[in-house]
Amino acid sequence: MEFSAILYAFLLTLFAGLATGIGSALAFFTKRTNTKFLSVSLGFSAGVMIYVSFVEIFFKAKESIVSVAGDKAGSWITVGAFFGGILIVALIDVFIPKVENPHEVRLIEDMNKNGLNNDSQTKLMRMGVMTALAIGIHNFPEGLATFVAALDDPELGLAIAIAIAIHNIPEGIAVSVPVYFATGSRRKAFKLSFLSGLSEPVGALIGYLILMPFMNDMVFGLLFASVAGIMVFISLDELLPAAREYGEHHLSIYGLLAGMAVMAVSLELL
Repeated sequence: MEFSAILYAFLLTLFAGLATGIGSALAFFTKRTNTKFLSVSLGFSAGVMIYVSFVEIFFKAKESIVSVAGDKAGSWITVGAFFGGILIVALIDVFIPKVENPHEVRLIEDMNKNGLNNDSQTKLMRMGVMTALAIGIHNFPEGLATFVAALDDPELGLAIAIAIAIHNIPEGIAVSVPVYFATGSRRKAFKLSFLSGLSEPVGALIGYLILMPFMNDMVFGLLFASVAGIMVFISLDELLPAAREYGEHHLSIYGLLAGMAVMAVSLELL
C-alpha cells in the first residue's frame, strides 16, 4: 500500500479528531450556544453515517468476506461482524457513567454563571476531565473507522471524516465548558479538549500497526462490517439523542434526511 494513501487516511482522522478544538473555540468566543445549528448538524452527521453504513460499507464488507468464505457463510460472518461492531461501542458506553458521557448536552451559557464554591469547582473540573477521557475512549473506534474507510476509498473516507468532525464539535464544548467554568482558564480548557481529540488519530495508528500486517480480504471485510456497526450505533445512540436535546425534534430529522441525501448524491457522482 502506498505511503501517500496511508498518510491521507491518517490526516483525515487527525482532522476529524481535532474538531473538538472547534467546539472549544465556539465556547470561548460566542456568548450563546447555537442549539438549532448543532441539532441540524448532528442530525446531518447521523444521516451521512447511517446511509453510508447500510448502502456502501456493509455491502463492500460482505463482498470481500464472501469472496473468501462463500455466499452463505460469508453473509452470516458479515452480519456477525456488523453486530460485533455495535457490541464494541455498546460495551464502551456501559463503562462510562452517564454524568460523564461526552454526548450529554453542555451549554456555553453555563460559563456565565457566578457564585461557584470550591466544592462546585472541584466537581466541574472532575466532570471536564472525565468527559475528556470518555471522549478519548469513544474516539478510538471512530478513528479506526475513518482510517479504514479512507484506505479503501478516499472520497468515502472524506465523507465519514466530515461527519465525525461535525459530531466532535459539541464534544469539545462538553469538555471545555466545565473545565473553564471550574478554573477560569481558556488555555486549560482548550488543551484538555485538544488532547481528547488526539485519540482519534491514535486509534487509527494503533489499528494500522496491529492489523495491516495481517490484512487480507477476510480481515478487511470483518473490519469494514464492524465499522458499519460502530457508525450505526453511534448515530442512533449518541448523535440523534443529542440532536434532539439541542433543538427541536424536527430539526434533527431534517438534518438526518439532508445528510442521507447529500451522501446518496455523493456516492452516485463519485
